[in-house]
Amino acid sequence: MDPIVVLVLCFSCLLLFSLWKQSHGRGNLPPGPTPLPILGNILQIDFKDMSKSLTKLSKVYGPVFTVYFGLRPTVVMHGYEAVKEALVDLGEEFSGRARLPVNEKVNRGLGIIASNGKTWKDTRRFALMTLRNFGMGKRSIEDRVQEEARCLAEELRKTNASPCDPTFILGTAPCNVICSVIFQNRFDYRDPTFLKLMEKFNENFRIGNTLIMQVCNMFPILIDYLPGSHKKAIENIIYVKNYVLEKVKEHQESLDINNPRDFIDCFLIKMKQENHNPQSEFTIDNLLVTVLDLFAAGTETTSTTLRYGLLLLLKHPEVTAKVQEEIESVIGRDRSPSMQDRSRMPYMDAVVHEIQRYIDLVPNSVPHVTTCDVKFRNYLIPKGTTILPSLSSVLHDHNEFSNPKEFDPGHFLDKSGNFKKSEYFLPFSTGKRVCAGEALARMELFLFLTTILQNFTLKPQVDPKDIETTPHVSGFSHVPPFYKLSFIPV
Repeated sequence: MDPIVVLVLCFSCLLLFSLWKQSHGRGNLPPGPTPLPILGNILQIDFKDMSKSLTKLSKVYGPVFTVYFGLRPTVVMHGYEAVKEALVDLGEEFSGRARLPVNEKVNRGLGIIASNGKTWKDTRRFALMTLRNFGMGKRSIEDRVQEEARCLAEELRKTNASPCDPTFILGTAPCNVICSVIFQNRFDYRDPTFLKLMEKFNENFRIGNTLIMQVCNMFPILIDYLPGSHKKAIENIIYVKNYVLEKVKEHQESLDINNPRDFIDCFLIKMKQENHNPQSEFTIDNLLVTVLDLFAAGTETTSTTLRYGLLLLLKHPEVTAKVQEEIESVIGRDRSPSMQDRSRMPYMDAVVHEIQRYIDLVPNSVPHVTTCDVKFRNYLIPKGTTILPSLSSVLHDHNEFSNPKEFDPGHFLDKSGNFKKSEYFLPFSTGKRVCAGEALARMELFLFLTTILQNFTLKPQVDPKDIETTPHVSGFSHVPPFYKLSFIPV
């Protein structure tokens, strides 16, 4: 038979199968735009600003609707009520993690972020307990963050008030905190090994926002055959895993089960305790991926928030002045900020919250999947269906925040100037899959930003009214546009 005829027949069969699968699979799923064969709804979604596309669709189909990314149906939860009902009220049913094929190629469903079932539950429980024992939210971890805040301030002084791009410096501080927890010791900011690790993390964060990564995750068959940056991302992950493996070997040689020094020691001790359990999740492979997850969740997200936060403070000098007035009144200049200060600094607390709300760092969270067939409102969502919670729709809800598109710390202050909590503040997501590093991230953002503003005046390179704050990249996460500033010692 003619090869062209064979190709046409195969393609026709694929189209028919695609149409059948989509019509058959829709069943009792929520309504949504009609998908194209194979492509689904990808031509109707702007992947540079997916949250805006989903908001437009929600106005047509309501707060719960279905879109197809390729052949895969995805149910979108849009708005606070839908997100809360799914992730909190039905937390167990919606606690699965969707497959991200590019990551899965090297992580194989291990660790915390992308794992499911027993692997996820055991690993997450252990990580939270270990971090808590090392002082997550307590004094010992605060000491580490305060130390890093002082080092950060010293590094900023070395810029000699010259205009600089803050990306690298702001990335080193949260990365070093994670290093101190995992490897016991922090790195010097000019250490070649540290610089190499930072390079890999930064590059993968950029690649994660590219269209090629989203295409490969929608059509996994392309991963091995399509050239592109996704292959570089895989190489970077393997590089970091090999580095961590060398550190694990060093820890094994000097391990004292009665005196764990860091996260790796604690994991190795747990491995020894479960040595005779064939179902144990505590293996070297899982340790490597878990460490990668801690870096992924605790480094780039915090540093990007810090960088975006400084840009917003440059844009709004009146906010910066008020923050520095509060710092001078409560802390002064002779001691380091501490978490005890936060309760006496409602404006600073509000500013940190407003930075996170406004920048909407991860607009659609990390996709979930249903762990069983779920009756949700008037629909039946099958087990294994991908769920996309729109955190953006919650953080920018005009019923909760008077001017959601404006940067306004007043969103988190009452009429008396006291800090006001909001159930709509979900930058870390919510429910059973809420970010495991939330407590550490909150601490870092408060202490790092407070330390910077205690020690420096921020000087922009252009008039504040001309500063652009629209995200430079709006794929998986929102990244601030490039800018320079000067740190003027006070």
